[in-house]
Amino acid sequence: MKKLQFTKIALLINCFLFAQSVQKTMYLLPDTGQTASYTTTFGEDNDYAINTPSFTNNNNGTITDNVTGLMWQQGDSGELTIENGTIYCDNLVLGGFSDWRLPTKEESMSILNFDRNNPALNTTYFPNTNAEYWWTSTVQYNNANTIWITNAGGGTGPKLKTETISAGGIKKYHARAVRSDRTATSVANFTDNNDGTITDNVTGLMWQKSPATTTYTWEQALLYSENLIVATYSDWRMPTIKELVSLNSETTNAPSINTSFFPTVFSSRYWTSTSLFAPGSTSAWYNDFQNSGITSYEPKTTSYPVICVRGLPILSTANTELLKSNFQISNPFTNQIEIMAKIDFNEVNITLYDISGHEVQQWTAITSAANEINCLAIKVPLLDGLYLIKIQSNTINYSTKILHIK
Repeated sequence: MKKLQFTKIALLINCFLFAQSVQKTMYLLPDTGQTASYTTTFGEDNDYAINTPSFTNNNNGTITDNVTGLMWQQGDSGELTIENGTIYCDNLVLGGFSDWRLPTKEESMSILNFDRNNPALNTTYFPNTNAEYWWTSTVQYNNANTIWITNAGGGTGPKLKTETISAGGIKKYHARAVRSDRTATSVANFTDNNDGTITDNVTGLMWQKSPATTTYTWEQALLYSENLIVATYSDWRMPTIKELVSLNSETTNAPSINTSFFPTVFSSRYWTSTSLFAPGSTSAWYNDFQNSGITSYEPKTTSYPVICVRGLPILSTANTELLKSNFQISNPFTNQIEIMAKIDFNEVNITLYDISGHEVQQWTAITSAANEINCLAIKVPLLDGLYLIKIQSNTINYSTKILHIK
């Protein structure tokens, strides 16, 4: 299915006094890059685009991430210990800059691409260095001998310093340096909206404050998320692996989350919408709030809980303005979907899906002339609930949820 485009706007707002202040180093949280589809059920990772990854090769050994604003070393250090990795980054002079450093766990994960594997990186910009893991500057809670890493398969977790070859181990741990032209800003981590939702002021995402304690298979979790209504919002969805990891706290454990804002998130593995990259993959990624926030994957038939997220859906700027000026869709609707259109194309294809992703009906509408008002009334006998409508033409490709009520 075609992706919906999402944007994240970091909010700088007044919060309750108990809100933790954190450093914001990235402009936006990037998409996972997953474009492959693994189910007909709507709501998987590839159905949504959240700040699509975008890089610029500066042709001087550095890569700029246009989503986060971070600048990265294109290659990496080669195998070394965490101590030498820190020194290597601090002493690096590259691209005319000397303010390089070892990235945090969140920064290191931001460039991972979940439509690839070994390495889970866009190798057009980050060539394969045969690293198995990359060091970060994040130390595990209550264990100075364990450091958070990202791995070539896409996961993240705390690992002993001694696992790397230079420290007597058998694994290849490398360091990739990062820098930023912007000064990190201090923001209150979360805001309780007092309506069953929590806003993350770092990512701009809104979260379900008290997720259900019920466990679901991965497919069931997608359906639950897409049908959820909290605080009058109906555009909830299952988070991607990068989004769920953004909730993890490396300063607490079991659960590794801020329980002042998420009091009912228990020590468990929580599903994400991101599938393991593999042909016909039957596994999906999770974040383990019991085990410090380690990420890994399990068969989709396993039952885990889910915490839902929502954001602001838009298309590109051009398409957004086009839709605002040329389309009105009745929402909610009662047995008849009314589409008012003032459009400059001759044919538009409209497809209605149920929330499971099964096609309900399809229509082709022919407009009489450019810039004339066309009213299309589609009668559809349906059960109450959420549906997905897709509108496609030579200039528009748009999907949105609509609600049917009697």
